[in-house]
Amino acid sequence: MKQVDVIIIGAGAAGLMCAIEAGKRGRKVVILDHANKPGKKILMSGGGRCNFTNYTVEADNYISSNPHFCKSALSRYTQWDFIELVEQHGIAYHQRDHGQLFCDNSSKDILSMLLAEVQKYPISIQLNHTIKQISKKTKEPYTVESQMGQYQCDSLVIASGGLSIPKMGASPFGYKIAEQFNLKIIPTSAALVPFTFQHTDKQRFETLSGIAINSIVSCRNKQFKENTLFTHRGLSGPAILQISSYWQPGDHIEINLLPDISVTEHLLCSMNAHPQQILKTALNQQLPKRLVTVFFDNRFLETKLHSLTNQQIDFISKQLHHWKIKPNGTEGYRTAEVTRGGVDCNEISSKTMQANKYPGLYFIGEVLDVTGWLGGYNFQWAWSSGWCAGQYV
Repeated sequence: MKQVDVIIIGAGAAGLMCAIEAGKRGRKVVILDHANKPGKKILMSGGGRCNFTNYTVEADNYISSNPHFCKSALSRYTQWDFIELVEQHGIAYHQRDHGQLFCDNSSKDILSMLLAEVQKYPISIQLNHTIKQISKKTKEPYTVESQMGQYQCDSLVIASGGLSIPKMGASPFGYKIAEQFNLKIIPTSAALVPFTFQHTDKQRFETLSGIAINSIVSCRNKQFKENTLFTHRGLSGPAILQISSYWQPGDHIEINLLPDISVTEHLLCSMNAHPQQILKTALNQQLPKRLVTVFFDNRFLETKLHSLTNQQIDFISKQLHHWKIKPNGTEGYRTAEVTRGGVDCNEISSKTMQANKYPGLYFIGEVLDVTGWLGGYNFQWAWSSGWCAGQYV
């Protein structure tokens, strides 16, 4: 039986940050992880460049059944705090659209930074550990049993992540531990994930695979203006991934395929300038040719502009500005970037990340019911929640 102050289950972003902060306080920390390497999701994130935070981080960038829960952690360890750490380690980074920050070189820079910080303190990372059992008797420490032996600790931190990308080792472990201690779970679903088409829509739109178009995508009173990407199986791209976190099965989504111009005005101007021009030519000036031929009948596309009625122009405008489609579903956890839902935040202290009913039991990162937008927000939640728990474990 090995005695330590803190056991953290999960060597990902939140777990490593928590360990560093606990280590700074002189706490003896062991991180247990079933993987053969720490920080695997960090390495694969952002196309290998790690979108590690965002210049603008607000509570509105997160989805939770308790929308106020994330405010405390995000205000006490901000994006600026993490950026300062990145700069201390001399990591080159750059800004992309919407304030997203990426490494210039590689995600490895962020993981190497965290591991370098870990090495400064009494922290041990134990890999290839399968947790068999966690137990707690009244007035006794938490006991964690793995195939490698038993550990005891006063503070147990669950940083095991969600269900997204199972090939990276994602599992429901954290939810099972929460249930073992009678903590409520908000139902989980794949988030930041592509949509799949209904069968008839797939037959119609699969020829558009590879086309990306600037758009506004709306659902449930939320909208995002970014690219929509047509795939063989459905719709992807940043705007789609963002709206997927709000979409529920059975919902339609609405897509404005030309958010920066008025189709009606474009056609009327074209009609005045080139009355003999055909509709297809006018639309091809604004949209990919393949898309135009899929959205409108060929015979209709041969109509000369001067022959178009107001009713026909309204129809074209509605098709392009208010295209409604009902996804069949999503690609699921296989390709989802994060998990929506998780351990109910009403069960957890927003100040310490400790379970209200069980002193010494903490939950941080993606395992909680806090889901960030695409753009570095989920990493910032990992850093912030991990930092907060690290001040108290």
